[in-house]
Amino acid sequence: METLPMKNIEIYAEPIALYQLLKFEALVSSGGEAKVAIDDGRVLVNGDVETRRRKKIISGDIIEFENQQFKIVLKQEIKPFIS
Repeated sequence: METLPMKNIEIYAEPIALYQLLKFEALVSSGGEAKVAIDDGRVLVNGDVETRRRKKIISGDIIEFENQQFKIVLKQEIKPFIS
C-alpha cells in the first residue's frame, strides 16, 4: 500500500465542519463541490470513508482527499506579553 505525503492544515478553532475545511483550504472550489465530494465517498477521515458533510473535524484528525493526506493541527494564537 502506497503511503501518501502528509501536509499539515492549521485551524484556529475547533471543531470545524468537514465541508468547510475542504472549502477554506481550497481543496474544492465551492461548498457545493465539497458536499458532492463528501456525498460521493471521496473523502476519508482517519482512514474511514466519511459521508457526513458536517462531521466535526478536530486537531489530530487525518483527512484524505484526491490522493492527498492532511493532518489537522490546532494553531495556538501567540498573545503578546504585556507587563
